Amino acid sequence: MVRNNRSVLDLLYGNYTFVNPVLANHYGIPGVTGKPGQPGKSKEDDWVRVDDAGKYERGGLLPMAVFLTQSSPGLRTSPVKRGYWVVRRLLGEVIPPPPPQVPELPQDEAKTDAPLRDVLAQHRSNPQCAGCHARFDVFGLAMEGYGPVGEARTKDLAGRVIDASATFPGAFHGSGFRGVQAYIKEKRQQDFLDNISRKLLSYSLSRSLQLSDDPVVAQMKTRMRATGYRFGSLVETIVTSRQFLNRRRPESPRLQSAH
Repeated sequence: MVRNNRSVLDLLYGNYTFVNPVLANHYGIPGVTGKPGQPGKSKEDDWVRVDDAGKYERGGLLPMAVFLTQSSPGLRTSPVKRGYWVVRRLLGEVIPPPPPQVPELPQDEAKTDAPLRDVLAQHRSNPQCAGCHARFDVFGLAMEGYGPVGEARTKDLAGRVIDASATFPGAFHGSGFRGVQAYIKEKRQQDFLDNISRKLLSYSLSRSLQLSDDPVVAQMKTRMRATGYRFGSLVETIVTSRQFLNRRRPESPRLQSAH
């Protein structure tokens, strides 16, 4: 996306993915065998682009196994962690930490008496937990069509049929990762664009943002819209900004050692 100056919205809605033979097998994508290995390089190092990835329940960041797996504790999924990852990392929401002594959820999905959806419903009955969980659990519940290591599935580890339906904030109904995509596109796309602008600007300036940086963020979003949300418009706005041109240079190692 960066190298080809594509739209940043491809991170959310792109109908393509990249796989090597091992990941293709995990995703259920046929015909990816890799080129004959070169010296010091195996077939598994050969990554290819797969278009029309939606028919394999892939495309964009949301259904990438790496993110689904890092938000799972091992023997079960975690709608809480997956949902939190979406609203915190993609949409930029700041969620307060959980209260102390939060009861642990079961560790093995195969040994629960009810689906995680029902277990979480009981957890949210605690008023201390309900407010925050209402902001992100639904995103994780919609992604229950993926197992603990991001494999597409129709049943959980106990053999129960998966229910990936969700009612998002604002009574928006959807199901699966396409439901999450549709909700973000309809209700939260501006949050995503604001978040990626702020993250990239903060990275470029090597510091946390301040109120005085808000005009640059606004300019980044305006220029993005005018260029079809191309990544290059973000970079151009940053490198021509007063903040970037006048940022403080880090001390050289020689000066640091002199101190």
